[in-house]
This record gives sequence, C-alpha cells and structure tokens, in this order.
Amino acid sequence: MLKNQIALVSGGSSGIGAACVRQLAAQGAAVVIGYHRGHDRAQALLRELPGEGHLALHVPLEDSAAHTALAQAVMAQKGRLDILVNSAGYTQRIPHSDVDTLTPELFNQLLTANAGGTYSLTRALLPLLQQSQGLVVNVSSVSAFTGSGSNMAYCAAKAAVDTLTQSLARAFGPVRFVSVSPASVDTDFVAGRSRAEIEKKAAQSPLGRVVTADDVARAVLACATHLTTATGTRIVIDGGASL
Repeated sequence: MLKNQIALVSGGSSGIGAACVRQLAAQGAAVVIGYHRGHDRAQALLRELPGEGHLALHVPLEDSAAHTALAQAVMAQKGRLDILVNSAGYTQRIPHSDVDTLTPELFNQLLTANAGGTYSLTRALLPLLQQSQGLVVNVSSVSAFTGSGSNMAYCAAKAAVDTLTQSLARAFGPVRFVSVSPASVDTDFVAGRSRAEIEKKAAQSPLGRVVTADDVARAVLACATHLTTATGTRIVIDGGASL
C-alpha cells in the first residue's frame, strides 16, 4: 500500500515510534529510523523489518544543525520523503502543584524539546515533503486539551504541537499535517508509571482497555493510507478516557 514511499520516524527506536516503524514497513514503505540514544535498539529494529531500503540515522531532538544535515542525508540517500512521523520527545513526572521542581528553566527545556524539536525537524524536511506533497503526523497527547499529564510543561508543549499542526496545515498545503493524540500508552515513556496505574486509568474509560503503541501506530498508518483528506486536525486515540 505504501510501496515506493519513504518515511522517517523520529524517536523510532522504541515505544510508539518503533511501532510506527513496523507498521509503515509492513505496508511497503522504506523507513528511516530516527534515534537519539537508542543506536543499538534502532539497529536491532532495522534487522527485523520486512522489505528493503530501511536506514537508521541519528536524529537528536534539540539540534537544528543536525536536522539540516539529516535532510541533506535523506535527499542524498533516498532522493525524496513522503511521510514524516514526529514521535520523539521526553518528559518527567512532576505533580502539577510542585512548582518548585518545575523551575522556569526546566519548563522551557521541556517546551523547547517537545514542541521546538518537532518544529525544527519539520522545518528542515519541509522542502522534501513539499516535493512529494507528503504527510506529517505529529504524535501529540490528550494532555494538550485536558491539561492533565506528566507535568504542566509537557501539557503546554503538546498544546503547542497541536496548534503548530494547524498552522503548518494552513500555510503549507497540499502537504498534510495531522496530530495523533493518545492517552496513557503502555510504554516506558513516563519513568515511574506502573502497568497497574495504566490499567486502573484505562478501566475507568468507556472502552475499558489500555491503549497500546500499536493502537497509536495504526492511527498514524491510517493517516497515510485512508484519511487522505484529513489535515490540520487531531485524531484522539484514548479509548474515550478524555470524555
């Protein structure tokens, strides 16, 4: 279904990103696995993917010069880019009432990494995406509109990502931009969050089941294969938890 298409997934060595890599490759895309510290994980994932033409490239989150170099490498090695999945990000668990721990410096660091990094990488790859009239999927979070999440800065960053998605869609069509917004996902993204805690929250949702990385990846895949007139919008993958 995605044969001859080139996809790049930032944060592609683990969690939601790795699930996206597998789903895209299974549909025939040649996938560039973007990793930061997960070199060994990226190489292991590379070996298990079906098809040909996959790569693993270093994609730090907060280095605009590296993003420019990455765009040049993708152009040199692949000649095009059809799909960009911005899955990279990080957070830490800080109660919203703990403003002593969430210093202005840490707030800005989290905001810059999760929203600024998404913008920087998209900006660097935009010329390639414009050539292919491609797709950008930003992995956001229900935290963007519930204001409830691992910390206040992360919530603010994901709200910024959603607004950025709208702005880019308006400015750069026919390139499409979509946010995919999960609730708590069964990964180790938030340090200290237990499986039992995730299950307890999921049990209180209308669907009563835990959202998996594959659930999110299937939504990302649908943006590429079926939801071909969706742009500037948000797809919520939370089992109804935010209702």
